[in-house]
Amino acid sequence: MATWNSRGLRGSALEDMVNRTNERYREKGLALIQKIPTPITPVKMDKEHRQITLAYFEQRSTVDYIGAVQGIPVCFDAKECVADTFPLHNVHEHQMKFMGEYERQGGISFLLIYYSGRNSLYYMRFEEILKFWKRAQEGGRKSFRLEELDMRFFFDLKGGCYVPYLEPLNMDLELRDDLAK
Repeated sequence: MATWNSRGLRGSALEDMVNRTNERYREKGLALIQKIPTPITPVKMDKEHRQITLAYFEQRSTVDYIGAVQGIPVCFDAKECVADTFPLHNVHEHQMKFMGEYERQGGISFLLIYYSGRNSLYYMRFEEILKFWKRAQEGGRKSFRLEELDMRFFFDLKGGCYVPYLEPLNMDLELRDDLAK
């Protein structure tokens, strides 16, 4: 069983931005996406501050978000990276398996990667992460570099806090349609 020990607000900035974006998309009737909580069992509590300080994960999480965009099932995980090289150990095998199964069921799976050092976002199609994942499994690089990515799928925050991922999702759908023809 994995142990969780609080290390501050790691990753919460991106999560907050995605959550606000999802709320805005819901309000506009564009999408219904929910954050999937990771079930934990508390072990240690700071009773004075009413906080969990040590806990065990009850099960492995799949992805951070799941829902539907205009009737299309989507699931995605949000990752943050400071450097221009993204280590693949940040994506877990059970997540890859889930996203692959989701795709086989007709859904769309992707990663949202926030390059915090550049204040830039990247929409990574499942097909693309799978390519890097297989390369690593076959003994190749265990990471990917910024210059290896499809520049069409980089996008910026809007208003400094919204993650407009519907735009690259639409481009992903168009590419899938073109390949299906």
